[in-house]
Amino acid sequence: MQNWYQIFPRNTWLSIYAWTIFCILPFFFIFRSSSPTEIAAGIILLVAFFIAYRLSFSSHSFLVYLWVSVEMIINVAMIFLFGYVYLAIFLAFFIGNIRSKVGFFIIYGLHIGTTLAAIIYGLLVDFNLYITQLPFIILSVLGVILLPFNTYNRHKREKLEGALEDANKRISQLVLIEERERIARDLHDTLGQKLSLIGLKSDLAGKLLSKDPERAAAEIQDVRQTARTALKEVRELVTDMRGTKLEDELLRIQQILRAADIDFVFYGNAKLNNTPLLMEHVLSMCLKEAVTNVVKHSGASRCTVLIKQTPNEILVQVQDDGVGFPEGNPLVQGNGLAGMRERLDFVNGQVDIEVMDGTTLNIRVPNVILYQDMEGRNS
Repeated sequence: MQNWYQIFPRNTWLSIYAWTIFCILPFFFIFRSSSPTEIAAGIILLVAFFIAYRLSFSSHSFLVYLWVSVEMIINVAMIFLFGYVYLAIFLAFFIGNIRSKVGFFIIYGLHIGTTLAAIIYGLLVDFNLYITQLPFIILSVLGVILLPFNTYNRHKREKLEGALEDANKRISQLVLIEERERIARDLHDTLGQKLSLIGLKSDLAGKLLSKDPERAAAEIQDVRQTARTALKEVRELVTDMRGTKLEDELLRIQQILRAADIDFVFYGNAKLNNTPLLMEHVLSMCLKEAVTNVVKHSGASRCTVLIKQTPNEILVQVQDDGVGFPEGNPLVQGNGLAGMRERLDFVNGQVDIEVMDGTTLNIRVPNVILYQDMEGRNS
Protein backbone atom coordinates (compact mmCIF):
# COMPACT_ATOMS: atom_id res chain seq x y z
CA MET A 1 0.00 0.00 0.00
CA GLN A 2 1.38 3.37 -1.00
CA ASN A 3 1.71 6.32 1.33
CA TRP A 4 -0.08 9.52 0.32
CA TYR A 5 3.18 11.14 -0.75
CA GLN A 6 4.11 8.13 -2.93
CA ILE A 7 1.34 8.52 -5.48
CA PHE A 8 3.69 10.61 -7.60
CA PRO A 9 5.94 8.49 -9.87
CA ARG A 10 9.62 8.09 -9.11
CA ASN A 11 12.47 8.15 -11.61
CA THR A 12 10.31 9.29 -14.51
CA TRP A 13 10.81 12.07 -17.00
CA LEU A 14 8.57 14.32 -14.88
CA SER A 15 9.86 15.70 -11.58
CA ILE A 16 7.78 16.21 -8.44
CA TYR A 17 7.63 19.90 -9.31
CA ALA A 18 5.98 19.18 -12.65
CA TRP A 19 3.43 16.94 -10.94
CA THR A 20 2.70 19.69 -8.44
CA ILE A 21 2.05 22.11 -11.29
CA PHE A 22 -0.33 19.61 -12.86
CA CYS A 23 -2.20 19.50 -9.53
CA ILE A 24 -2.52 23.30 -9.34
CA LEU A 25 -3.00 24.13 -13.02
CA PRO A 26 -6.58 22.79 -13.34
CA PHE A 27 -7.79 25.43 -10.89
CA PHE A 28 -6.66 28.09 -13.37
CA PHE A 29 -8.82 26.50 -16.09
CA ILE A 30 -11.75 26.09 -13.69
CA PHE A 31 -11.76 29.66 -12.37
CA ARG A 32 -11.72 31.06 -15.90
CA SER A 33 -15.38 30.02 -16.08
CA SER A 34 -17.83 32.80 -15.35
CA SER A 35 -20.56 30.57 -14.00
CA PRO A 36 -20.39 29.69 -10.28
CA THR A 37 -22.08 26.40 -11.15
CA GLU A 38 -19.28 25.51 -13.57
CA ILE A 39 -16.63 26.47 -11.01
CA ALA A 40 -18.29 24.32 -8.34
CA ALA A 41 -18.63 21.41 -10.77
CA GLY A 42 -14.97 21.70 -11.76
CA ILE A 43 -13.76 21.70 -8.15
CA ILE A 44 -15.96 18.70 -7.33
CA LEU A 45 -14.66 16.81 -10.36
CA LEU A 46 -11.07 17.63 -9.48
CA VAL A 47 -11.44 16.54 -5.85
CA ALA A 48 -13.21 13.35 -6.98
CA PHE A 49 -10.39 12.61 -9.42
CA PHE A 50 -7.67 12.81 -6.79
CA ILE A 51 -9.73 10.76 -4.31
CA ALA A 52 -10.20 8.05 -6.98
CA TYR A 53 -6.53 8.33 -7.92
CA ARG A 54 -5.47 7.81 -4.32
CA LEU A 55 -7.87 4.88 -3.87
CA SER A 56 -6.59 3.22 -7.04
CA PHE A 57 -3.17 2.88 -5.39
CA SER A 58 -4.56 1.23 -2.26
CA SER A 59 -7.12 -1.05 -3.95
CA HIS A 60 -6.81 -4.51 -5.41
CA SER A 61 -8.54 -6.71 -7.96
CA PHE A 62 -11.65 -5.26 -9.70
CA LEU A 63 -11.68 -2.14 -7.48
CA VAL A 64 -8.56 -0.93 -9.29
CA TYR A 65 -10.42 -1.02 -12.61
CA LEU A 66 -13.43 0.69 -10.99
CA TRP A 67 -11.40 3.67 -9.80
CA VAL A 68 -9.50 3.88 -13.08
CA SER A 69 -12.82 4.00 -14.93
CA VAL A 70 -13.96 6.85 -12.65
CA GLU A 71 -10.72 8.71 -13.40
CA MET A 72 -11.18 8.24 -17.15
CA ILE A 73 -14.71 9.66 -16.97
CA ILE A 74 -13.53 12.67 -14.96
CA ASN A 75 -10.61 13.18 -17.36
CA VAL A 76 -12.99 13.32 -20.34
CA ALA A 77 -15.35 15.65 -18.44
CA MET A 78 -12.50 18.06 -17.61
CA ILE A 79 -11.49 18.14 -21.28
CA PHE A 80 -15.05 18.74 -22.44
CA LEU A 81 -15.91 21.39 -19.83
CA PHE A 82 -12.66 23.26 -19.26
CA GLY A 83 -10.20 22.21 -21.96
CA TYR A 84 -7.87 20.73 -19.33
CA VAL A 85 -6.16 17.61 -20.78
CA TYR A 86 -3.35 17.13 -18.27
CA LEU A 87 -5.16 14.80 -15.87
CA ALA A 88 -4.53 12.21 -18.58
CA ILE A 89 -0.84 12.23 -17.54
CA PHE A 90 -1.72 11.12 -13.99
CA LEU A 91 -3.90 8.35 -15.33
CA ALA A 92 -1.27 7.25 -17.87
CA PHE A 93 1.26 6.80 -15.10
CA PHE A 94 -1.05 4.65 -13.01
CA ILE A 95 -2.07 2.42 -15.94
CA GLY A 96 1.56 1.30 -16.16
CA ASN A 97 1.21 -0.17 -12.66
CA ILE A 98 -1.47 -2.66 -13.72
CA ARG A 99 0.19 -6.06 -13.61
CA SER A 100 -2.39 -8.00 -15.62
CA LYS A 101 -1.34 -7.97 -19.27
CA VAL A 102 -4.91 -8.16 -20.58
CA GLY A 103 -6.15 -5.53 -18.13
CA PHE A 104 -3.22 -3.26 -18.97
CA PHE A 105 -3.87 -3.28 -22.72
CA ILE A 106 -7.64 -2.86 -22.35
CA ILE A 107 -7.32 0.16 -20.03
CA TYR A 108 -4.42 1.52 -22.06
CA GLY A 109 -6.44 1.41 -25.29
CA LEU A 110 -9.54 2.91 -23.67
CA HIS A 111 -7.50 5.74 -22.15
CA ILE A 112 -5.86 6.67 -25.45
CA GLY A 113 -9.17 6.42 -27.32
CA THR A 114 -11.21 8.52 -24.88
CA THR A 115 -8.48 11.14 -24.50
CA LEU A 116 -7.99 11.59 -28.25
CA ALA A 117 -11.74 11.63 -28.86
CA ALA A 118 -12.22 14.31 -26.19
CA ILE A 119 -9.40 16.46 -27.61
CA ILE A 120 -10.74 16.20 -31.16
CA TYR A 121 -14.21 17.11 -29.95
CA GLY A 122 -12.76 20.07 -28.04
CA LEU A 123 -10.93 21.31 -31.16
CA LEU A 124 -14.18 21.23 -33.08
CA VAL A 125 -16.17 23.03 -30.36
CA ASP A 126 -13.64 25.62 -29.13
CA PHE A 127 -10.76 25.73 -31.59
CA ASN A 128 -9.09 28.85 -30.14
CA LEU A 129 -8.87 27.42 -26.61
CA TYR A 130 -7.12 24.26 -27.73
CA ILE A 131 -4.91 25.74 -30.42
CA THR A 132 -3.26 28.10 -27.90
CA GLN A 133 -2.05 25.13 -25.86
CA LEU A 134 -1.47 22.78 -28.81
CA PRO A 135 2.26 22.08 -28.09
CA PHE A 136 1.42 21.07 -24.50
CA ILE A 137 -1.50 18.95 -25.69
CA ILE A 138 0.82 17.13 -28.11
CA LEU A 139 3.29 16.47 -25.28
CA SER A 140 0.46 15.19 -23.10
CA VAL A 141 -0.72 12.83 -25.84
CA LEU A 142 2.82 11.50 -26.23
CA GLY A 143 2.93 10.96 -22.46
CA VAL A 144 -0.39 9.12 -22.60
CA ILE A 145 1.03 6.83 -25.30
CA LEU A 146 4.56 6.23 -23.93
CA LEU A 147 4.40 6.58 -20.14
CA PRO A 148 2.26 3.47 -19.44
CA PHE A 149 4.68 1.25 -21.37
CA ASN A 150 7.67 2.78 -19.62
CA THR A 151 6.17 2.11 -16.20
CA TYR A 152 4.83 -1.34 -17.17
CA ASN A 153 8.21 -2.53 -18.51
CA ARG A 154 10.05 -1.16 -15.49
CA HIS A 155 7.81 -3.12 -13.12
CA LYS A 156 8.18 -6.22 -15.26
CA ARG A 157 11.97 -5.90 -15.16
CA GLU A 158 11.94 -5.41 -11.39
CA LYS A 159 9.76 -8.50 -11.01
CA LEU A 160 12.20 -10.57 -13.06
CA GLU A 161 15.14 -9.25 -11.05
CA GLY A 162 13.30 -10.16 -7.86
CA ALA A 163 12.66 -13.69 -9.15
CA LEU A 164 16.31 -14.00 -10.13
CA GLU A 165 17.40 -12.85 -6.68
CA ASP A 166 15.17 -15.47 -5.07
CA ALA A 167 16.65 -18.11 -7.36
CA ASN A 168 20.19 -16.99 -6.51
CA LYS A 169 19.40 -17.18 -2.80
CA ARG A 170 17.99 -20.67 -3.28
CA ILE A 171 21.08 -21.72 -5.20
CA SER A 172 23.28 -20.34 -2.41
CA GLN A 173 21.32 -22.34 0.15
CA LEU A 174 21.63 -25.51 -1.91
CA VAL A 175 25.35 -24.90 -2.38
CA LEU A 176 25.73 -24.51 1.37
CA ILE A 177 23.80 -27.72 2.04
CA GLU A 178 25.77 -29.63 -0.58
CA GLU A 179 29.05 -28.29 0.79
CA ARG A 180 28.13 -29.42 4.30
CA GLU A 181 27.22 -32.86 3.01
CA ARG A 182 30.46 -33.04 1.06
CA ILE A 183 32.48 -32.06 4.13
CA ALA A 184 30.62 -34.69 6.17
CA ARG A 185 31.34 -37.36 3.54
CA ASP A 186 34.97 -36.34 3.24
CA LEU A 187 35.44 -36.37 7.01
CA HIS A 188 33.77 -39.76 7.24
CA ASP A 189 35.85 -41.19 4.41
CA THR A 190 39.05 -39.53 5.58
CA LEU A 191 38.92 -39.88 9.35
CA GLY A 192 36.33 -42.60 9.92
CA GLN A 193 38.24 -45.36 8.18
CA LYS A 194 41.62 -44.24 9.48
CA LEU A 195 40.46 -43.93 13.09
CA SER A 196 38.79 -47.34 12.94
CA LEU A 197 42.03 -48.80 11.60
CA ILE A 198 44.06 -47.07 14.30
CA GLY A 199 41.72 -48.46 16.97
CA LEU A 200 41.96 -52.01 15.64
CA LYS A 201 45.72 -51.93 15.27
CA SER A 202 46.14 -50.39 18.74
CA ASP A 203 44.06 -53.20 20.27
CA LEU A 204 46.07 -55.78 18.34
CA ALA A 205 49.37 -54.22 19.39
CA GLY A 206 48.23 -54.29 23.03
CA LYS A 207 47.45 -58.00 22.79
CA LEU A 208 50.72 -58.80 21.01
CA LEU A 209 52.90 -56.73 23.32
CA SER A 210 53.66 -59.63 25.67
CA LYS A 211 53.37 -62.47 23.14
CA ASP A 212 55.17 -61.08 20.09
CA PRO A 213 56.94 -57.76 20.81
CA GLU A 214 58.36 -57.48 17.28
CA ARG A 215 54.98 -57.79 15.64
CA ALA A 216 53.49 -55.41 18.23
CA ALA A 217 56.18 -52.86 17.32
CA ALA A 218 55.30 -53.29 13.65
CA GLU A 219 51.60 -52.68 14.40
CA ILE A 220 52.48 -49.57 16.40
CA GLN A 221 54.53 -48.35 13.42
CA ASP A 222 51.49 -48.92 11.19
CA VAL A 223 49.37 -46.93 13.66
CA ARG A 224 51.88 -44.07 13.49
CA GLN A 225 51.91 -44.12 9.68
CA THR A 226 48.10 -44.26 9.49
CA ALA A 227 47.85 -41.29 11.86
CA ARG A 228 50.25 -39.31 9.67
CA THR A 229 48.25 -40.18 6.56
CA ALA A 230 45.01 -39.11 8.26
CA LEU A 231 46.59 -35.81 9.31
CA LYS A 232 47.82 -35.19 5.76
CA GLU A 233 44.35 -35.89 4.32
CA VAL A 234 42.68 -33.58 6.87
CA ARG A 235 45.08 -30.79 5.90
CA GLU A 236 44.25 -31.33 2.22
CA LEU A 237 40.55 -31.26 3.06
CA VAL A 238 40.90 -27.98 4.93
CA THR A 239 42.86 -26.52 2.02
CA ASP A 240 40.06 -27.47 -0.37
CA MET A 241 37.48 -25.91 1.96
CA ARG A 242 39.27 -22.58 1.80
CA GLY A 243 38.59 -22.44 -1.91
CA THR A 244 40.87 -22.42 -4.91
CA LYS A 245 41.34 -19.50 -7.26
CA LEU A 246 41.64 -20.03 -11.00
CA GLU A 247 45.04 -18.35 -11.03
CA ASP A 248 46.40 -20.88 -8.55
CA GLU A 249 44.78 -23.80 -10.34
CA LEU A 250 46.31 -22.72 -13.66
CA LEU A 251 49.79 -23.03 -12.16
CA ARG A 252 49.03 -26.55 -10.94
CA ILE A 253 47.57 -27.78 -14.22
CA GLN A 254 50.52 -26.31 -16.08
CA GLN A 255 52.84 -28.44 -13.93
CA ILE A 256 50.66 -31.51 -14.53
CA LEU A 257 50.65 -31.01 -18.31
CA ARG A 258 54.39 -30.36 -18.36
CA ALA A 259 55.00 -33.59 -16.45
CA ALA A 260 52.81 -35.44 -19.00
CA ASP A 261 54.80 -33.87 -21.87
CA ILE A 262 51.74 -31.98 -23.16
CA ASP A 263 52.14 -28.42 -24.46
CA PHE A 264 50.07 -25.88 -22.55
CA VAL A 265 48.56 -22.76 -24.19
CA PHE A 266 46.46 -20.24 -22.30
CA TYR A 267 44.18 -17.46 -23.55
CA GLY A 268 42.14 -14.93 -21.64
CA ASN A 269 42.41 -13.65 -18.09
CA ALA A 270 42.29 -15.82 -14.97
CA LYS A 271 41.56 -12.82 -12.72
CA LEU A 272 37.78 -12.71 -12.42
CA ASN A 273 35.96 -9.53 -11.40
CA ASN A 274 33.26 -9.54 -8.70
CA THR A 275 33.07 -13.34 -8.65
CA PRO A 276 32.32 -15.17 -5.36
CA LEU A 277 35.13 -17.42 -4.15
CA LEU A 278 32.75 -20.37 -4.06
CA MET A 279 31.97 -19.99 -7.77
CA GLU A 280 35.66 -19.60 -8.59
CA HIS A 281 36.40 -22.71 -6.54
CA VAL A 282 33.81 -24.71 -8.51
CA LEU A 283 35.36 -23.55 -11.79
CA SER A 284 38.83 -24.47 -10.50
CA MET A 285 37.71 -27.99 -9.55
CA CYS A 286 36.05 -28.46 -12.95
CA LEU A 287 39.17 -27.19 -14.72
CA LYS A 288 41.33 -29.61 -12.75
CA GLU A 289 39.00 -32.51 -13.59
CA ALA A 290 38.98 -31.59 -17.29
CA VAL A 291 42.79 -31.37 -17.51
CA THR A 292 43.18 -34.60 -15.54
CA ASN A 293 41.03 -36.36 -18.13
CA VAL A 294 43.11 -34.84 -20.93
CA VAL A 295 46.23 -36.30 -19.34
CA LYS A 296 44.70 -39.71 -18.63
CA HIS A 297 42.59 -40.41 -21.70
CA SER A 298 43.21 -38.08 -24.64
CA GLY A 299 46.71 -38.97 -25.80
CA ALA A 300 47.03 -35.31 -26.75
CA SER A 301 50.21 -33.37 -27.43
CA ARG A 302 48.66 -29.96 -26.87
CA CYS A 303 46.09 -28.58 -24.42
CA THR A 304 44.57 -25.11 -24.76
CA VAL A 305 42.71 -23.36 -21.94
CA LEU A 306 40.55 -20.28 -22.46
CA ILE A 307 39.04 -18.25 -19.61
CA LYS A 308 36.65 -15.50 -20.65
CA GLN A 309 34.36 -13.37 -18.50
CA THR A 310 31.47 -11.52 -20.14
CA PRO A 311 28.63 -9.50 -18.56
CA ASN A 312 26.41 -12.59 -18.78
CA GLU A 313 28.65 -15.55 -18.01
CA ILE A 314 32.10 -16.99 -17.29
CA LEU A 315 33.46 -19.43 -19.85
CA VAL A 316 36.25 -21.92 -19.14
CA GLN A 317 37.18 -23.86 -22.27
CA VAL A 318 39.57 -26.81 -22.33
CA GLN A 319 40.61 -28.04 -25.78
CA ASP A 320 42.99 -30.83 -26.77
CA ASP A 321 44.19 -32.39 -30.02
CA GLY A 322 43.81 -35.95 -28.79
CA VAL A 323 41.81 -38.97 -29.90
CA GLY A 324 38.42 -37.56 -28.86
CA PHE A 325 36.07 -39.91 -27.06
CA PRO A 326 36.68 -43.57 -27.91
CA GLU A 327 34.02 -45.96 -26.71
CA GLY A 328 34.53 -46.99 -23.12
CA ASN A 329 36.11 -43.68 -22.13
CA PRO A 330 35.23 -43.15 -18.44
CA LEU A 331 34.48 -39.46 -19.04
CA VAL A 332 31.84 -40.40 -21.63
CA GLN A 333 30.36 -42.98 -19.27
CA GLY A 334 29.87 -40.27 -16.73
CA ASN A 335 32.60 -40.56 -14.09
CA GLY A 336 34.41 -37.30 -14.79
CA LEU A 337 31.56 -35.44 -16.45
CA ALA A 338 29.07 -36.33 -13.71
CA GLY A 339 31.37 -34.84 -11.09
CA MET A 340 31.58 -31.59 -13.03
CA ARG A 341 27.83 -31.43 -13.52
CA GLU A 342 27.18 -32.03 -9.83
CA ARG A 343 29.40 -29.08 -8.93
CA LEU A 344 28.03 -26.82 -11.67
CA ASP A 345 24.38 -27.56 -10.89
CA PHE A 346 24.63 -25.67 -7.62
CA VAL A 347 25.93 -22.51 -9.29
CA ASN A 348 23.46 -22.79 -12.17
CA GLY A 349 26.26 -23.69 -14.56
CA GLN A 350 26.55 -26.20 -17.39
CA VAL A 351 29.13 -28.17 -19.33
CA ASP A 352 29.04 -29.35 -22.94
CA ILE A 353 31.41 -31.33 -25.12
CA GLU A 354 32.41 -30.90 -28.75
CA VAL A 355 34.37 -33.62 -30.56
CA MET A 356 36.17 -32.48 -33.70
CA ASP A 357 39.93 -32.80 -34.24
CA GLY A 358 40.22 -33.59 -30.57
CA THR A 359 37.91 -32.60 -27.75
CA THR A 360 36.59 -29.25 -26.56
CA LEU A 361 35.00 -28.95 -23.14
CA ASN A 362 32.99 -25.76 -22.49
CA ILE A 363 32.20 -24.93 -18.86
CA ARG A 364 29.79 -22.01 -18.42
CA VAL A 365 28.63 -20.30 -15.23
CA PRO A 366 26.26 -17.29 -15.34
CA ASN A 367 27.20 -14.11 -13.56
CA VAL A 368 25.02 -13.32 -10.54
CA ILE A 369 22.81 -10.25 -11.11
CA LEU A 370 22.71 -8.06 -8.05
CA TYR A 371 19.26 -7.20 -6.86
CA GLN A 372 18.25 -3.90 -5.38
CA ASP A 373 15.31 -3.51 -3.07
CA MET A 374 12.24 -2.16 -4.77
CA GLU A 375 8.79 -1.14 -3.76
CA GLY A 376 5.79 -3.37 -4.27
CA ARG A 377 3.10 -2.26 -6.66
CA ASN A 378 -0.61 -2.81 -7.14
CA SER A 379 -1.89 -5.68 -9.15
